[in-house]
Amino acid sequence: MAAASSELRMDQLPSDPLLHILSFLGYRDLVHCSFVSRRLSDLSKHNPLWRTLCSRHWLLTDADRLQSGLSWYCLFKQYYRDLGRYIQYYRVLKRAWEQLKSFLQQKCPRMIASLKEGATEVELNDIEAQIGCRLPDDYRCSYRIHNGQKLVIPGLMGSMSLSNHYRSEVLLDVETAAGGFQQRKGMRRCLPLTFCFHTGLSQYMALEPAEGRRRFESFYPCPDQTAQDPSAIDMFITGSCFLEWFTTYVHNVVTGEYPIIRDQIFRYVHDEGCVATTDDITVSVSTSFLPELSSVHPPHFFFTYRIRIEMSSSAPPEAACQLDSRYWKITTSDGNVEEVQGPGVVGEFPVMTPGKVHEYASCTTFSTPSEYMEGHYTFHRLANKEEVFHVAIPRFHMFCPPFREPLVRTQKASTSFTPRLDDHDQNDDGGEYCDGDGDDFGDLRGINMAALEGAWCPRHI
Repeated sequence: MAAASSELRMDQLPSDPLLHILSFLGYRDLVHCSFVSRRLSDLSKHNPLWRTLCSRHWLLTDADRLQSGLSWYCLFKQYYRDLGRYIQYYRVLKRAWEQLKSFLQQKCPRMIASLKEGATEVELNDIEAQIGCRLPDDYRCSYRIHNGQKLVIPGLMGSMSLSNHYRSEVLLDVETAAGGFQQRKGMRRCLPLTFCFHTGLSQYMALEPAEGRRRFESFYPCPDQTAQDPSAIDMFITGSCFLEWFTTYVHNVVTGEYPIIRDQIFRYVHDEGCVATTDDITVSVSTSFLPELSSVHPPHFFFTYRIRIEMSSSAPPEAACQLDSRYWKITTSDGNVEEVQGPGVVGEFPVMTPGKVHEYASCTTFSTPSEYMEGHYTFHRLANKEEVFHVAIPRFHMFCPPFREPLVRTQKASTSFTPRLDDHDQNDDGGEYCDGDGDDFGDLRGINMAALEGAWCPRHI
C-alpha cells in the first residue's frame, strides 16, 4: 500500500499565512502570482496588500481612495496605466514637490500661485516630436506633477541680489523650454531648465552626449572668452541628472540650508561649523557662487558671502559695543595669502546691543576655483571707548561647482593670480563695492556679458 503523500502545496495553506507571505512581494510578483491559481489570484488582489503598494509607490492615502471610489487594487492599476513608466521616480519627485509646496506655503506663499498644473503624456510626447529628442523619464515625471511655473518674479529656483545686480531663476514650463531648445554649435541638443529675466542666465540639461557634455547632466554655460571659436563653451556642472538636480535643491530649501530673504529663496550655503563666538557676540557666514559673473577662461570666479553678527540677548547692558574695523586673511587654493583691513563693514559701523542682529553681504573674485577667508572685527565698548577687543570671524571656504572645458580650445587661458579681494573692504584706495546696498558694480558687472550674446529668451516675455 502506497504511503500517503506528506507534501503540502503552497496554495493549500490557510489564507492568513499566505497573505503574510504575499505581503513581502512587490507589485510585479503579486501580478505573477495571480496567474498561478484561482485561489492565489483572489488572494493577490487582497485590498490591504495594494493599500501598502499604493502608499509606497504613489503616496496615496485613505482619503484618496475614498475620493476615487475604487478598491486599492483598482486604484493602483489606474495610476499604473497613467504613470507606470515613471514608477521608479514618482515617489521621490512627488514627495519633493509636496515638501517644497508645504514649505513655500508658510514662507513664500505667492510662489505657490505661480506653479502650473502637470503636463499630460500627449503634451510631453508632442514636445519630444517638436525638438526631435527624447526627454529623460525623471524630467517627464516631474513635469507630469507640475509643468514648471509661470514667467514671474521671484523664480522658484532661487535668487541673488548684490548692489545693482539681481538674479532670480524661473523653472520653465516644458513648452517655453522647447522654444529655447539649442541646436547651435557649442550647445547642441541642450534644453533650458531655468531662465532669469535680468541676466538672461539659464541652466541647461544636455539631452545627448555631445561636445563634451554627458547625457542628462545640468549645467550653466560659460563661453570660453580666450578661444578664437565662439562656440567654445565651458560648463559649470550643477547636477548629473534631473532627479539629483531638483531633489538636492528642494532639500536645501526645506531644511533651511537656503535662507528666505524678503519672500525669496537665496542660494547661500551655510557650513554648520562656520560659526565663531567671542564672549557675547556670535559671527556666522554663508557663501554663494555666481556663475553669471564668472568664467573659466580666463579664470575669474565670483563669490558672495553673507555675514550675521549677533549679540546674545542675555548679555548685560554694559556689553553694548560698536564695530570699528575688520581684518581679513585670504588664502587661495594655489597657496597665495593676502591680508586686507579697513574701517567698518560695507560702509557701516553697526552698534551691537543685547539681542541685536546685524547682517550684511559682500563679494570677492579670484582666479582660483576655491579659497577660504578668516579674520576678526575690532569693537569698542560704548561705555568705555578705551576698551577695545577683537571678535573672531570663522574660517569659511568658497568653492565653485565642478566645471568642464569644451572639447576643442584654440587658446589657453592665462594662469596668473590676480585676486580682487573683498572689493568694498578695499575702500581706502577707492575699490569697488558689491554688497547689495546700491553702490556701483564698476567693471565687475560686465565680466561675463559675452555669455549673453545670442542668448535665448522666452518669446512671450
